[in-house]
Amino acid sequence: MTAFPAESPLPCLSSDELARSGRGPATPFRARGADGEDIAVLRLLRVLPGKRLVGEARWRDRRVLVKLFVSRSGGRHWARERQGLALLREAGLPTPEVAGAGRLDGGGYFLMTEFLEASRTLADRWSAEDPPPDDARSLDALRPAFALLGRLHAAGLVQTDPHPGNFLECAGRLFFIDGDGVERLRDGKQALDNLALLFAQLPLAWESRADALLAAYAPERARLRFDRETLLEAVERARTRRLAHFLGKTLRDCSQFAVRRTARLFSSVVREEDEALRALIDAPDAAIARGHPLKDGNTCTVARVEVEGRSLVVKRYNLKGLAHALSRCWRPSRAWRAWLAGHRLAFHGIPTPAPLALIEERAGPLRRRAFLITGFCPGNDLTRHLSPGREPDADEAAAITALFERLFRLKITHGDMKATNFLWHDRRLVLIDLDAMIQHRSGATFARGWRRDRARFLRNWPADSALHRWLDAHLPKIE
Repeated sequence: MTAFPAESPLPCLSSDELARSGRGPATPFRARGADGEDIAVLRLLRVLPGKRLVGEARWRDRRVLVKLFVSRSGGRHWARERQGLALLREAGLPTPEVAGAGRLDGGGYFLMTEFLEASRTLADRWSAEDPPPDDARSLDALRPAFALLGRLHAAGLVQTDPHPGNFLECAGRLFFIDGDGVERLRDGKQALDNLALLFAQLPLAWESRADALLAAYAPERARLRFDRETLLEAVERARTRRLAHFLGKTLRDCSQFAVRRTARLFSSVVREEDEALRALIDAPDAAIARGHPLKDGNTCTVARVEVEGRSLVVKRYNLKGLAHALSRCWRPSRAWRAWLAGHRLAFHGIPTPAPLALIEERAGPLRRRAFLITGFCPGNDLTRHLSPGREPDADEAAAITALFERLFRLKITHGDMKATNFLWHDRRLVLIDLDAMIQHRSGATFARGWRRDRARFLRNWPADSALHRWLDAHLPKIE
C-alpha cells in the first residue's frame, strides 16, 4: 500500500504518541516511515508500553506483521532484531521473510515480516490442548520445537528466550519469530542452559519424557549431546529462576498484571480480568455482604459472589483489634502470601482455584485489612467425598498420590492439611487456603514441615480405618 490520501480516516500516530499510548492506541491507525510511506496497523498482538508494539498491518497492499520500536533505546533492539533474523536465514533455519525495515517519521523504527496465515504459537496450541505427558500426541507436538532448538545450537546460534510463544506453527512447519534474542552460541554450557530453559517451561510431570525430548534435540550425530541427569539439574536451576521472575511480576504492573498503588490501597489483578473485576475490587465489602457466606470467623470472612454470571470467592482477612492490627501492619498480609502461593502452585501445575486479584488497604507503608479474589471450585471437600471405610478408587488414588508426590518433589508444605482444604472436582484434587504454604529451601525445615503436614492429613480419619491405612502406605514419608 502506498501513502494514504490526506482524507484517510485512520489517524497517523508519531513514535512519541505511540510511546505515550500505554497499552496501545485504538486500532486501526497509521504509522509513517521516514520515506513517507504509511503502514496501516489493523490490530495489536502484543504491547510493551513505551517500548514496542507488535501487530497485524497492511503495507503496499500486502499483509504483514509489524514491530514498531518507539523507545529511546528502540534503535538498539531494532538492530538486534534485524541481525538475529539475518543469522537465522544465513543458517537456513525457518523464520518469516523480512518485508521491510527502516526509521519512522519523527523518530523510532519499524520492521515488517510476512504474515503467516492460519498460524499459532506453540504456547497457544499448548494452552488449548493442555496435553498430558503420557499422551503420544503431546510428545509429537513438542518434538519439533526441541529438534529446531537443536538445529539452532548445531548452527552455532542460541535463542536467549526460547519460550513456546517464540515458536510459530504454520502449515505443519515450525518457525522462529523473535530475532532480538538470537545471537552467537558461546559454548556448550550456554547450549545446555538454553535447552533447560525451554524444558523448564513444561509441567513437572514432563521430566518423565526427558529422554525422548533429548533424542529429538540431539540426533545421533549431533555434536552437542547431554545426558538426562545433567539436563534435569540445569532444568531445576532454570525453573527456580523463572519462578522468582514470575512471582515478582504478580506484584508489579506488567503485561500480565495490572497493579495500582496509592497511599490508601494496593491492588494487583490478572490484567485480562481487570475490567470485569473493577467494580468488585472497588467495593469488596459490599460484594461480600451481597454474596453467599462460606465462612464468617474473627480473622477471616469468605463469600461466594457472582460477577457477570461467573462464581468467584472473596476472602477478607479481618483485624480482631488494635493489638492484632499492630502485629500485622508491618508484615505481608495473609492475602499477599496466599496470592503468591496460588500463583506458585499454578506455575507448577498444581490444581488450585485461579488467583485473580489481591487487595490490601494501606495507611502509607502500614498494611490494614486485605482481600483475596479467586475462582470458585464447586467440588466437595474430602470429609464429604471420601469414606473412612474404603480405600480410594483408581481416579482418587491417582489424584492423591500425584498431588502429594508433586508437593514432596518441590519441598512445599501447606501448613493446614485439614480435609476441608482439599476439594474433589473433575477427577482432580484441588488445594485451597494457602496463606500458610511454604516452599522450603532447606531440607531440614522441609522435613519438619512435611512430617507435620502428613500427620495432620492422616488425622482427618480414624487410625484404624481403611482410608487411613491406605494413605499412610502411599503418601511420601520422611523417616
